[in-house]
Amino acid sequence: METILLLIDAGINLGLGLVLMPFPLWLIRALGLPEAVPAFYARILGAVLFGIGLALLFEAYPGLTGAGGLSLPGAVAINLCGATMLALTLLFARPEMPLRGRLILWALVCVLVGLSLVEIWILSNAAPL
Repeated sequence: METILLLIDAGINLGLGLVLMPFPLWLIRALGLPEAVPAFYARILGAVLFGIGLALLFEAYPGLTGAGGLSLPGAVAINLCGATMLALTLLFARPEMPLRGRLILWALVCVLVGLSLVEIWILSNAAPL
């Protein structure tokens, strides 16, 4: 039963993430949802929700990662989804902000990716259970 609930929760989070990451206005209008202008925060939220959905899948199927999804593998999924969307938004959507805002957000991307690399390294060097 717990696995089924985790899968349902994962599906909801993955679905919401997939809708919010590209944040297409035609779909938002068709669903009757409020438009987020700029779409920056909606996209970041979508990426984080998608990462949470992956973490829930890892929790439902611990054999995929060798650990539960809400431990280091889940943290890596959430961090990398958020960092990837933030980097893509900064590169392609080019939100209006001062240079210091761009520098802070790029620093955040670097911190999230660096933290994920350390977590992946720890996972790869962990003794098997």
